[in-house]
Amino acid sequence: MLSSLTITIPASTANLGPGFDSFGIALNIFNQVTIKKSPSPTALPSIVEEAANLFFKKTNQPPFPFSITINGDVPRSRGLGSSVTVRLGVLMGLNQMTENPLSSSELYHLCTSLEGHPDNAAAALFGGFTIARKDHAPLHYPVSAELFFVLLIPNFEISTNAARQLLPATITTTDAAANAADAAVIATAFATKNYDLLRGAFHDRLHQPFRTPLIPFLPNVLAAAEKAGALGGWLSGSGSTIIALAQNHTTAKEVSLAMKTTAPPESKIIITTANNVTLLRKSDESLSARSLSLS
Repeated sequence: MLSSLTITIPASTANLGPGFDSFGIALNIFNQVTIKKSPSPTALPSIVEEAANLFFKKTNQPPFPFSITINGDVPRSRGLGSSVTVRLGVLMGLNQMTENPLSSSELYHLCTSLEGHPDNAAAALFGGFTIARKDHAPLHYPVSAELFFVLLIPNFEISTNAARQLLPATITTTDAAANAADAAVIATAFATKNYDLLRGAFHDRLHQPFRTPLIPFLPNVLAAAEKAGALGGWLSGSGSTIIALAQNHTTAKEVSLAMKTTAPPESKIIITTANNVTLLRKSDESLSARSLSLS
Protein backbone atom coordinates (compact mmCIF):
# COMPACT_ATOMS: atom_id res chain seq x y z
CA MET A 1 0.00 0.00 0.00
CA LEU A 2 1.29 3.44 -0.97
CA SER A 3 2.44 5.71 1.86
CA SER A 4 2.52 8.91 -0.21
CA LEU A 5 1.63 10.15 -3.67
CA THR A 6 0.93 13.31 -5.66
CA ILE A 7 -2.18 13.86 -7.78
CA THR A 8 -2.24 16.59 -10.47
CA ILE A 9 -5.65 18.15 -11.17
CA PRO A 10 -6.36 20.80 -13.83
CA ALA A 11 -8.16 24.07 -13.36
CA SER A 12 -11.53 24.38 -15.05
CA THR A 13 -13.88 27.05 -16.25
CA ALA A 14 -17.61 26.51 -15.84
CA ASN A 15 -20.91 27.82 -17.24
CA LEU A 16 -19.48 29.41 -20.42
CA GLY A 17 -22.32 31.92 -20.20
CA PRO A 18 -25.65 30.13 -20.76
CA GLY A 19 -24.50 26.63 -19.72
CA PHE A 20 -25.14 27.25 -16.03
CA ASP A 21 -24.05 24.36 -13.77
CA SER A 22 -23.63 22.09 -16.80
CA PHE A 23 -20.82 23.25 -19.15
CA GLY A 24 -17.16 23.06 -18.24
CA ILE A 25 -13.71 23.05 -19.85
CA ALA A 26 -10.48 21.77 -18.32
CA LEU A 27 -7.53 24.16 -18.69
CA ASN A 28 -3.77 23.68 -18.81
CA ILE A 29 -3.28 25.19 -15.37
CA PHE A 30 -2.76 22.75 -12.51
CA ASN A 31 -2.62 22.10 -8.79
CA GLN A 32 -0.66 19.24 -7.24
CA VAL A 33 -2.11 17.56 -4.16
CA THR A 34 0.42 15.49 -2.17
CA ILE A 35 -0.88 13.10 0.49
CA LYS A 36 1.43 11.38 2.98
CA LYS A 37 0.50 8.91 5.66
CA SER A 38 1.33 10.37 9.04
CA PRO A 39 2.20 8.52 12.24
CA SER A 40 -0.06 10.84 14.20
CA PRO A 41 -3.18 12.88 13.37
CA THR A 42 -2.61 16.37 12.00
CA ALA A 43 -5.02 19.26 11.64
CA LEU A 44 -6.48 19.30 8.14
CA PRO A 45 -8.26 22.12 6.30
CA SER A 46 -12.03 21.67 6.51
CA ILE A 47 -12.33 21.11 2.75
CA VAL A 48 -9.82 18.23 3.02
CA GLU A 49 -11.34 16.74 6.14
CA GLU A 50 -14.82 16.78 4.60
CA ALA A 51 -13.63 14.96 1.46
CA ALA A 52 -11.65 12.41 3.47
CA ASN A 53 -14.56 11.67 5.81
CA LEU A 54 -16.89 11.11 2.87
CA PHE A 55 -14.40 8.81 1.18
CA PHE A 56 -13.90 6.62 4.23
CA LYS A 57 -17.65 6.52 4.89
CA LYS A 58 -18.56 5.46 1.35
CA THR A 59 -15.80 2.86 1.04
CA ASN A 60 -15.88 1.44 4.60
CA GLN A 61 -12.10 1.76 4.59
CA PRO A 62 -10.49 2.21 8.01
CA PRO A 63 -9.48 5.89 8.32
CA PHE A 64 -5.80 6.67 8.70
CA PRO A 65 -4.02 9.92 9.61
CA PHE A 66 -2.33 11.82 6.79
CA SER A 67 -0.80 15.17 5.96
CA ILE A 68 -1.47 17.12 2.79
CA THR A 69 0.39 19.69 0.70
CA ILE A 70 -1.26 21.67 -2.09
CA ASN A 71 0.87 23.46 -4.66
CA GLY A 72 0.24 24.87 -8.10
CA ASP A 73 -1.06 27.77 -10.14
CA VAL A 74 -4.84 27.61 -9.68
CA PRO A 75 -5.89 30.68 -7.68
CA ARG A 76 -8.45 30.28 -4.89
CA SER A 77 -12.01 31.59 -5.19
CA ARG A 78 -11.54 32.97 -8.69
CA GLY A 79 -14.00 30.73 -10.54
CA LEU A 80 -11.35 28.31 -11.82
CA GLY A 81 -12.29 25.17 -9.91
CA SER A 82 -9.69 25.42 -7.17
CA SER A 83 -11.96 23.60 -4.73
CA VAL A 84 -12.30 20.72 -7.19
CA THR A 85 -8.53 20.40 -7.50
CA VAL A 86 -8.41 19.88 -3.72
CA ARG A 87 -11.48 17.68 -3.32
CA LEU A 88 -10.77 15.51 -6.34
CA GLY A 89 -7.09 15.35 -5.41
CA VAL A 90 -7.97 14.08 -1.93
CA LEU A 91 -10.52 11.57 -3.22
CA MET A 92 -8.27 10.21 -5.94
CA GLY A 93 -5.25 10.14 -3.65
CA LEU A 94 -7.02 8.22 -0.88
CA ASN A 95 -8.54 5.91 -3.48
CA GLN A 96 -5.14 4.99 -4.88
CA MET A 97 -3.65 4.58 -1.40
CA THR A 98 -6.40 2.06 -0.54
CA GLU A 99 -6.06 0.06 -3.79
CA ASN A 100 -8.88 1.75 -5.72
CA PRO A 101 -12.13 0.65 -4.07
CA LEU A 102 -14.01 3.28 -6.10
CA SER A 103 -14.27 3.66 -9.87
CA SER A 104 -13.50 6.99 -11.49
CA SER A 105 -17.21 7.47 -12.14
CA GLU A 106 -17.95 6.99 -8.45
CA LEU A 107 -15.22 9.47 -7.56
CA TYR A 108 -16.87 11.96 -9.90
CA HIS A 109 -20.19 11.59 -8.11
CA LEU A 110 -18.55 11.96 -4.71
CA CYS A 111 -16.78 15.13 -5.78
CA THR A 112 -20.01 16.48 -7.26
CA SER A 113 -21.85 15.86 -3.99
CA LEU A 114 -19.17 17.84 -2.14
CA GLU A 115 -19.24 20.67 -4.67
CA GLY A 116 -23.01 20.88 -4.92
CA HIS A 117 -22.81 21.15 -8.72
CA PRO A 118 -21.12 18.94 -11.34
CA ASP A 119 -19.61 21.28 -13.94
CA ASN A 120 -16.05 21.75 -12.62
CA ALA A 121 -15.75 18.18 -11.39
CA ALA A 122 -16.77 16.83 -14.80
CA ALA A 123 -14.25 18.97 -16.66
CA ALA A 124 -11.37 18.22 -14.29
CA LEU A 125 -11.92 14.46 -14.36
CA PHE A 126 -13.04 13.83 -17.94
CA GLY A 127 -11.05 16.59 -19.71
CA GLY A 128 -11.89 18.81 -22.66
CA PHE A 129 -15.35 20.35 -23.01
CA THR A 130 -17.89 18.60 -20.82
CA ILE A 131 -21.66 18.61 -20.45
CA ALA A 132 -22.73 17.47 -17.00
CA ARG A 133 -26.29 16.29 -16.36
CA LYS A 134 -27.76 15.23 -13.05
CA ASP A 135 -27.75 11.45 -12.60
CA HIS A 136 -25.90 10.91 -15.90
CA ALA A 137 -22.27 10.50 -16.81
CA PRO A 138 -20.86 13.65 -18.45
CA LEU A 139 -20.46 13.96 -22.19
CA HIS A 140 -16.96 15.10 -23.09
CA TYR A 141 -15.29 16.30 -26.29
CA PRO A 142 -11.67 17.24 -27.01
CA VAL A 143 -11.00 20.92 -27.66
CA SER A 144 -8.67 22.08 -30.43
CA ALA A 145 -5.20 23.24 -29.37
CA GLU A 146 -5.72 26.17 -31.77
CA LEU A 147 -8.27 27.71 -29.40
CA PHE A 148 -6.76 30.02 -26.79
CA PHE A 149 -8.37 31.00 -23.51
CA VAL A 150 -7.52 34.48 -22.27
CA LEU A 151 -7.99 34.67 -18.50
CA LEU A 152 -8.29 38.00 -16.77
CA ILE A 153 -7.90 37.26 -13.05
CA PRO A 154 -8.74 40.16 -10.71
CA ASN A 155 -6.94 40.46 -7.39
CA PHE A 156 -10.06 39.70 -5.32
CA GLU A 157 -11.91 36.53 -4.39
CA ILE A 158 -15.60 35.79 -4.78
CA SER A 159 -17.46 33.28 -2.64
CA THR A 160 -19.52 30.84 -4.71
CA ASN A 161 -22.23 30.85 -2.05
CA ALA A 162 -22.36 34.63 -1.98
CA ALA A 163 -22.59 34.77 -5.78
CA ARG A 164 -25.42 32.22 -5.83
CA GLN A 165 -27.43 34.26 -3.36
CA LEU A 166 -27.69 37.00 -5.98
CA LEU A 167 -29.51 34.78 -8.47
CA PRO A 168 -33.24 35.35 -9.00
CA ALA A 169 -35.79 32.70 -8.09
CA THR A 170 -37.37 32.95 -11.54
CA ILE A 171 -36.59 34.27 -15.01
CA THR A 172 -38.84 35.01 -17.96
CA THR A 173 -39.76 32.41 -20.55
CA THR A 174 -38.09 34.59 -23.17
CA ASP A 175 -34.80 34.62 -21.30
CA ALA A 176 -34.99 30.88 -20.62
CA ALA A 177 -35.58 30.16 -24.31
CA ALA A 178 -32.69 32.40 -25.35
CA ASN A 179 -30.33 30.70 -22.90
CA ALA A 180 -31.41 27.25 -24.08
CA ALA A 181 -30.79 28.18 -27.71
CA ASP A 182 -27.34 29.64 -27.06
CA ALA A 183 -26.37 26.67 -24.88
CA ALA A 184 -27.38 24.32 -27.69
CA VAL A 185 -25.21 26.27 -30.13
CA ILE A 186 -22.19 26.09 -27.79
CA ALA A 187 -22.60 22.34 -27.33
CA THR A 188 -22.91 21.85 -31.09
CA ALA A 189 -19.82 23.97 -31.77
CA PHE A 190 -17.60 21.99 -29.40
CA ALA A 191 -19.03 18.61 -30.44
CA THR A 192 -18.45 19.33 -34.14
CA LYS A 193 -15.37 21.57 -33.75
CA ASN A 194 -17.15 24.21 -35.84
CA TYR A 195 -15.94 26.98 -33.54
CA ASP A 196 -17.17 29.80 -35.75
CA LEU A 197 -20.62 29.00 -34.37
CA LEU A 198 -19.48 30.28 -30.98
CA ARG A 199 -19.43 33.91 -32.04
CA GLY A 200 -22.30 35.62 -30.22
CA ALA A 201 -23.38 32.47 -28.36
CA PHE A 202 -21.97 33.20 -24.89
CA HIS A 203 -24.56 35.78 -23.83
CA ASP A 204 -26.37 34.84 -20.64
CA ARG A 205 -29.62 35.90 -18.99
CA LEU A 206 -29.63 33.53 -16.01
CA HIS A 207 -26.71 34.41 -13.76
CA GLN A 208 -24.12 36.81 -15.21
CA PRO A 209 -26.30 39.96 -15.19
CA PHE A 210 -27.10 39.39 -11.51
CA ARG A 211 -23.47 38.80 -10.54
CA THR A 212 -22.19 41.89 -12.33
CA PRO A 213 -22.37 44.04 -9.15
CA LEU A 214 -19.59 41.83 -7.78
CA ILE A 215 -17.49 42.43 -10.92
CA PRO A 216 -18.70 45.82 -12.20
CA PHE A 217 -16.16 45.93 -15.03
CA LEU A 218 -17.42 42.60 -16.49
CA PRO A 219 -19.52 44.08 -19.36
CA ASN A 220 -16.73 46.40 -20.49
CA VAL A 221 -14.12 43.63 -20.42
CA LEU A 222 -16.31 41.30 -22.48
CA ALA A 223 -17.14 44.04 -24.97
CA ALA A 224 -13.46 44.95 -25.35
CA ALA A 225 -12.53 41.30 -25.89
CA GLU A 226 -15.09 40.86 -28.66
CA LYS A 227 -14.05 44.13 -30.31
CA ALA A 228 -10.43 42.87 -30.32
CA GLY A 229 -11.44 39.71 -32.16
CA ALA A 230 -12.51 37.20 -29.50
CA LEU A 231 -15.25 34.73 -30.37
CA GLY A 232 -16.82 35.80 -27.11
CA GLY A 233 -16.32 35.60 -23.39
CA TRP A 234 -17.90 34.78 -20.06
CA LEU A 235 -17.63 35.04 -16.31
CA SER A 236 -15.78 31.89 -15.24
CA GLY A 237 -17.93 30.08 -12.70
CA SER A 238 -19.07 32.64 -10.15
CA GLY A 239 -15.96 34.76 -10.79
CA SER A 240 -13.99 36.78 -10.35
CA THR A 241 -12.07 35.51 -13.43
CA ILE A 242 -13.30 36.63 -16.84
CA ILE A 243 -12.42 34.48 -19.87
CA ALA A 244 -12.38 35.27 -23.58
CA LEU A 245 -11.88 32.78 -26.39
CA ALA A 246 -9.63 33.42 -29.39
CA GLN A 247 -8.98 31.31 -32.49
CA ASN A 248 -5.21 31.87 -32.63
CA HIS A 249 -2.40 33.07 -30.40
CA THR A 250 -1.95 36.40 -32.19
CA THR A 251 -5.60 37.30 -31.63
CA ALA A 252 -5.34 36.05 -28.04
CA LYS A 253 -2.56 38.54 -27.33
CA GLU A 254 -4.57 41.38 -28.83
CA VAL A 255 -7.60 40.33 -26.81
CA SER A 256 -5.55 40.19 -23.61
CA LEU A 257 -4.35 43.76 -24.11
CA ALA A 258 -7.90 44.96 -24.72
CA MET A 259 -9.20 43.17 -21.63
CA LYS A 260 -6.38 44.53 -19.50
CA THR A 261 -7.13 48.14 -20.43
CA THR A 262 -10.74 47.86 -19.23
CA ALA A 263 -10.05 46.07 -15.92
CA PRO A 264 -8.37 47.10 -12.65
CA PRO A 265 -4.62 47.52 -13.27
CA GLU A 266 -3.65 44.88 -10.71
CA SER A 267 -5.53 42.18 -12.64
CA LYS A 268 -3.46 39.27 -13.95
CA ILE A 269 -3.59 37.88 -17.49
CA ILE A 270 -2.98 34.23 -18.42
CA ILE A 271 -3.26 32.80 -21.92
CA THR A 272 -3.71 29.05 -22.01
CA THR A 273 -5.32 26.16 -23.90
CA ALA A 274 -7.76 23.39 -23.00
CA ASN A 275 -6.57 20.27 -21.27
CA ASN A 276 -7.97 17.17 -22.98
CA VAL A 277 -6.38 14.58 -20.70
CA THR A 278 -8.89 12.37 -18.91
CA LEU A 279 -8.12 11.26 -15.37
CA LEU A 280 -10.23 8.14 -15.84
CA ARG A 281 -8.35 4.93 -15.17
CA LYS A 282 -8.08 2.62 -18.17
CA SER A 283 -10.19 0.03 -16.40
CA ASP A 284 -12.92 2.63 -15.90
CA GLU A 285 -13.20 3.94 -19.44
CA SER A 286 -16.30 1.85 -20.10
CA LEU A 287 -17.93 3.47 -17.06
CA SER A 288 -17.87 6.91 -18.64
CA ALA A 289 -20.97 5.96 -20.61
CA ARG A 290 -23.13 5.49 -17.51
CA SER A 291 -23.81 7.05 -14.14
CA LEU A 292 -23.28 5.50 -10.70
CA SER A 293 -25.30 6.93 -7.82
CA LEU A 294 -23.80 6.98 -4.37
CA SER A 295 -26.76 8.57 -2.61
